[in-house]
Order: sequence, then C-alpha cells, then structure tokens
Amino acid sequence: MLIDKVRSIQQSQKQPNVLVIGDLMIDHYVWGNATRLSPEAPVPVVNVKSESTTLGGAANVAQNLITLGAKVTLTGIIGDDAAGRQLISILEQEGIDTCAIIQDTNRPTTIKTRILAGSHQLVRVDREVTDPVHETLADELLKKLTTCIEKADIVLFSDYNKGLFSPALTERLTQAINQQHKKVIVDPKGLNYSKYKGAYLIKPNRKELTEAAKAEKISNLTDLQEAAKTIFKQTEAEYLVVTLSEEGMAIMSELTYKVLPVKATEVFDVTGAGDTVLAAMAYFMASGLDIEEACELANHAAAIVIRRVGSATTTINEILEDMRRNT
Repeated sequence: MLIDKVRSIQQSQKQPNVLVIGDLMIDHYVWGNATRLSPEAPVPVVNVKSESTTLGGAANVAQNLITLGAKVTLTGIIGDDAAGRQLISILEQEGIDTCAIIQDTNRPTTIKTRILAGSHQLVRVDREVTDPVHETLADELLKKLTTCIEKADIVLFSDYNKGLFSPALTERLTQAINQQHKKVIVDPKGLNYSKYKGAYLIKPNRKELTEAAKAEKISNLTDLQEAAKTIFKQTEAEYLVVTLSEEGMAIMSELTYKVLPVKATEVFDVTGAGDTVLAAMAYFMASGLDIEEACELANHAAAIVIRRVGSATTTINEILEDMRRNT
C-alpha cells in the first residue's frame, strides 16, 4: 500500500539529494486597507499595515523540498544587490545550499511586489530583467554545477521565463546531467519546448500545454493526447505530467495515460501549487517510488497547499493525514 511506502520513507530518514536549477525571485507582499479613492487619479489609496517577504520561483520549489525532508542545492542567477543578499540569507536560514548561485552585476534580483487591500490584490509591480544570461555567466554556472550534478539523486528545472533557460544553456545543462545518468524534471514556460529535449519528465499545466502544442483548446482526453504527441515529438521526453486544475492531473507517456482525480475539497489560493507538485514528485521519485506513486502523492500535496493563502509548503505528516482522510 502506498501509505505504508510513505511511512517507510519517513522512518528511513534518508534524505534524497535534489538539485534545483531555476529562476530565483522574491515575492514581496504589501498588506493594507483601502477605503477611499485618490484625488489625483481614480485609484484606491492603500494605507499600509504590514509587509512580508517570501521565496518565489525556483526558490519556492527548493523550500517545498526542504519541508518534505530533502537535501537541496539551489542554483540560478541573482543581482548583486540588497534583494539578492536578502534572498541568499532567507535560503541559508532554510538550510538550502546556495554555493552554486551566481550574481550578475547587469541585472537586478527579480522582485514581484503584490499590493493587497484586505484579501484583494490591487496591483503587482515587477522588478526584473529577462534577457538571456550572458555566455560568460552560463560557462561559470556549468562549471559550478559539475559536482552538484554528481551528488544529486534527481535534477529539477524550474523555468519562469526570466532569462536563465536560454535554448543554448538548457541544452548544455541537460547534456551534462544526462551524461551523469541523472533524471531531469522540467516545470516549463514559454512556447519553445524543444529546448527541453532530453528531459525525463515535463510538467506543464493545461494552458501551458495548449500554447506550446499550438492547440486550439484542450477540453477532453483526445485533445490532451493530440497536444501531448506534439510535445513528445519535440522533446523525446519519457513522460508528460499535465496538471488540469479541478480535473486533477494526467500522467502520459507515448503509449499510455492515466488521469488522477483532484484531491482538494476546497480551494482558497492556487499560488505556488505547481511548485509544490514539482517538489513532491521529485522528492518521492528520488526516494525510490515510481512515477505514478509520486504523482499520486504530489496530488495530495497540492490539495493541502491550495487550501491555504499564498505560496505554501507541506510536510510528509500532512500528506499522510490527507491520504488517511481520502481512503
């Protein structure tokens, strides 16, 4: 039984070693009240009550993995600025290995600031540069990653389209990882999935798959299979795992498919749920479970975090409890 396998993983206390490569960012929240409009323009005036900062992008994936019990090395590009130093500080407090993170003097650390009045998000302000990473930095990154790849049980690409995963660097990274016989799991962005060629598993959501496969829509299983065929042809991936929001997730290979129904009974906020699914799949696959078992558990993990507001994480104990409630 799957629940027994999870207990066994928990009791073994063996920490899988996961390498996360991705776009690093800070999620900055400004909380306040808005009771009047500005006399200068028809916009609300927000009286700020508090501010909070959390890890975003690939850093949130790493945090999810730590909470599950993995050893995590995180790499990516940040700015040589106060936000970058703050990001490193938070990561180190979480116990995440940051030795392979590189600072770029030509770009700022990505910050997404969300201004909220009560529970309503009024505006989001992004500070970022999304130009492809310079070749010199790409070479430095690959050099730093040699030993990280050797140590890793599994490698994740967390692509947020912020410039790290240029086709050239993505291809070089995948080749270096495959040469070490390690599996690559990709959370994709953008329309060019051919750059992920050689990845073991790619995890788009329905909208991302629709756009990347240039499909009109994906409203049934036939549409899903047709879109998947296009991506398999482009990437030669072993598996596609497509998250389908309220319909659960589909595990697809070129020959088979299985749809896992959604586990959530209520939904408050889907922010970061994709990161949780990615982290849980990687953690359980690195712990020796097969892809179907790992996806089943990732489904439970997603059900837990979408019942909470903001990017959230979950633990093995919470997943076990959710499994008990659903049996």
